[in-house]
Amino acid sequence: MPIRTFALFVFIFSMFLPTEQTCAQNWDINLLKSINPSKPDNQFWKSVSSTAEPLAVAAPISMFAVSFINKDKQLRANACKMVGSLVITAVLTEGIKRTVNRDRPFVTYPFDVFPNNMDETGKSMPSGHTAFAFTTATSLFTAYPKWYVGLPLYAWATSVGYSRLYLGQHYPSDVLMGAVVGTGSALASNWLYKKLTHKKEQKQAPVIN
Repeated sequence: MPIRTFALFVFIFSMFLPTEQTCAQNWDINLLKSINPSKPDNQFWKSVSSTAEPLAVAAPISMFAVSFINKDKQLRANACKMVGSLVITAVLTEGIKRTVNRDRPFVTYPFDVFPNNMDETGKSMPSGHTAFAFTTATSLFTAYPKWYVGLPLYAWATSVGYSRLYLGQHYPSDVLMGAVVGTGSALASNWLYKKLTHKKEQKQAPVIN
């Protein structure tokens, strides 16, 4: 079953990513240090980071509203698939955070990583902001598969991931895992929706004797 396979892959993959402070000279912390400045106060990256979850919620709500106004069944279906992807993303993100139990980089490396604030006390892997950004981008791109739709969407999602590094909130591997979770969740939701609607159509189809 694709969703179970995807979930299993994500959990296994997360276990092989660096999660403990074994050596300060690994690629994860070194790359983070090269991106995270001593004073991460750039307002642009703060703003980019703050767009992830609001846009993820606003997009399906707007799609639902427009679909009811215009009586657009396809748009409503796309909104349903997007809601499904957000639910899968939230469940997987929280599940992995509890399973991996990885501290934020500024907690593990207090003299090497400089966060923009200390308010985000949740676990580090995966990056929830990145996961929601990529599930939003992938959901919209699968609904409207044009390059001029996908390019700005994935540029935005990637920028959200980068902002989490700049602000000292996550390791690069957290962001990578967030992108995998978000993208995979959108694809899984799309597959699940098609499967459920196909079964519904089969039940409603008239029986010809």
